[in-house]
Amino acid sequence: MAATQKQRRAADAALTAVFSLISLAYVFPLVMVLLNSFKRKAYISRAPFALPTGNMFVRLDNYRNGIRLTDFWASMLWSFVITVLSVALILLCTSMCAWYISRVRNRITHGVYLLCIFSMVVPFQMVMFTLSKVANVLGLNTPWTIPVIYLGFGAGLAVFLFTGYMKACPIAIEESATIDGCSPLRTFFSIVLPILQPSLISTGILQAMWIWNDYLLPYLVIGNKYRTIPIAVQYLQGGYGSRDMGALMAVLVLSIIPIIIFYLICQKYIIKGVVAGAVKG
Repeated sequence: MAATQKQRRAADAALTAVFSLISLAYVFPLVMVLLNSFKRKAYISRAPFALPTGNMFVRLDNYRNGIRLTDFWASMLWSFVITVLSVALILLCTSMCAWYISRVRNRITHGVYLLCIFSMVVPFQMVMFTLSKVANVLGLNTPWTIPVIYLGFGAGLAVFLFTGYMKACPIAIEESATIDGCSPLRTFFSIVLPILQPSLISTGILQAMWIWNDYLLPYLVIGNKYRTIPIAVQYLQGGYGSRDMGALMAVLVLSIIPIIIFYLICQKYIIKGVVAGAVKG
C-alpha cells in the first residue's frame, strides 16, 4: 500500500510538472506581447526577449500611438455592441429552440436538432463569399443586424448544450405551471430560463469569447465602416509590409484585457454548464 501511494504521488507530481510547463508555454506569448508593448519599435525585433529597460523603455507612448492610430475606443464600442447583441440573441433564440426540441419529440424536431449539430462541422470558409453577398442584399451589414448572422453560426453549439441540459430537467414543474394557467411564454421565462441558468452562463461565455475575437466575419460583412478591434489591429499595418510594432503590441494588450477579465470572473461556470449540457442528455 505504501509503495502504491508513493507511486501515485510521484505520478501526480510528474503530471503537475508537465502540465505546469504546458501552461507556461501558453502564457509565454502573452507575456512577450506585454513586455514588447513598452519597448521602442527598433528593439522589438532586435531584442524581443529582453526586458524593457533603459533606452528600450518608452512608458505609455506605444499605447497612446495605438489608441490614436486605430481610433481604439470607437472600435471597442462597436465590438462591445456586436458582442452583447449577438450573445443575447443567441441565448434567447437557441434556448427557446432547445426547449421545444426537448419537449416536442417528433421527426421535425429531430431533423431540426440534426441540422443544428451538422452546422457545427461546416467551416465558415465554405460559405463566406455567398454569405457576404446575401448580407449586403438583405441589409445585414451593420453592427445592429450582424447579430442575425452570428445567430446562424452560434446556434449549433448552443442548441446542443441547451437540449442536453433540458432533457435531464423534470417536466413536472412545467406541467404544473400549465395547469395553473401559465402560457407557454410565461412558462418559458418564469420557469425554464431559471432552470437553464448554468448552461446560459457557460454558453454565453463561450459565445462572447468567440464573437469578441472574430475577425473574418465582421471584415467581410461590415468592412471598414464599423471597425471592430480585430479589424482595427489589422489596419496598423502600413504599405509595403511596414507596421508600427510597438503600437500593435499595445493595442493587442488593450484588446485582450476585457475578455480576460470577463473569462476570469466567469470561468467557474464554464465546466459546470458544458458538463451539464453535454452529459446529462
